[in-house]
Amino acid sequence: MNFDITDYGALPKNDFLNTKAIQSAIDACSVSGGGRVVISNGIYMTGTIILKSNVNLHIEESAVLLGSPDCFDYPEISNVKHIDSDKLPRRRNACLIFAEECENISMTGMGKIDCNGSNFVKKVDNYESGWRFQRIDAPTPPRVVFFTGCKNVKIEDITMINQPAGWSYWIHDCDYVSFDRVKILADTDYPNNDGIHINSSRNVTVSNATIVTGDDCIVVRANNASLKYNKICERVTVNNCNLTSYACGIRVGWLNDGTIRNCVFSNIVMTDTNVGIGIRLPGHSPEDVWTDEGREATLIENLSFDNIIMDEIYCTPVNCVIDSSPMVMCNAIRRINFSNIHARGIEFPRFSGRSDNRISDITFNNCSFVKVAENTLKDYKLHGAYWGRPQNNKIFSNVENILLNNTVFTAQ
Repeated sequence: MNFDITDYGALPKNDFLNTKAIQSAIDACSVSGGGRVVISNGIYMTGTIILKSNVNLHIEESAVLLGSPDCFDYPEISNVKHIDSDKLPRRRNACLIFAEECENISMTGMGKIDCNGSNFVKKVDNYESGWRFQRIDAPTPPRVVFFTGCKNVKIEDITMINQPAGWSYWIHDCDYVSFDRVKILADTDYPNNDGIHINSSRNVTVSNATIVTGDDCIVVRANNASLKYNKICERVTVNNCNLTSYACGIRVGWLNDGTIRNCVFSNIVMTDTNVGIGIRLPGHSPEDVWTDEGREATLIENLSFDNIIMDEIYCTPVNCVIDSSPMVMCNAIRRINFSNIHARGIEFPRFSGRSDNRISDITFNNCSFVKVAENTLKDYKLHGAYWGRPQNNKIFSNVENILLNNTVFTAQ
């Protein structure tokens, strides 16, 4: 059964806020047992809307869901059950589209979500390096789509554009999630507009996606600080994707995440990207919050990267690092397989463990890494997170059990 938002008072006017009308259509659809909420024929501006179980938010090719330019149209969501909002990154849950502990929800259609991001950033004064824009001082939404504690989630065909300095999709402690044929087309000069964050979730598939972002395209983490119980992030599959990022194309792990395991990344093309694959445990993280009892020792294991082309990599194609800071609690990074990886950039890969915690069991099969001169890829300091560039030329340090099979490192 279809529920057209215009039947609930929605108007395709740039100066008309449709939040109540769209929410009324979602609520009516949910009360009836589920169906499809249809957005078509026009541009519909909205603030925060909340999806419910068995509801498909369908944006037709003729339609745009436009985020409000007013920060106050994205209030903090009250009475949440699944998370402790004070322990979320940036300590906020504000977003454009929210769902909590829902089942069988979806977002589909060939239409667009325009996040109105240009209203939430400003140019950096006296710009010399990094990102050309920064967040404005107002409480800008930290996320666009935020699903937590949900099961059976499908996102298909949607194009998201003009993201603010906030993550495009955050999948937080969810099960059975699929992204297919989505486009995420952000401005690479905006910071923090990550593509898909997969956090503490299971059975997640990202297929046939095109993602262009200023920050990381695809992130896999196990940040459990806001959850009642620690969850493992596992069985994540990413395939047939095109990625461009002024940070990482793929990032796995962060400071004191929990367990991330059994993930496959295949058939991927990355171009014009700062770091291709980042598996990094940094020594500090100002935007995340941990209590002493909430900190975990990170375990990252059983990852496979296969058939990946990386060209115009402005930093390093693979950056796998355990920081030396005592803040970093690491169980192990181990059993990482690279096959048919062909990369060209201004640095070689970097694997750097600690003397008391070595990165182990790294395999390369049929790979090639070409290091080019800096002037081949110009203006790397204008390429977002360029400061992540390695400070030494060592490929391996504090690493054990490395297998190199038909793998070539070439400096041009």
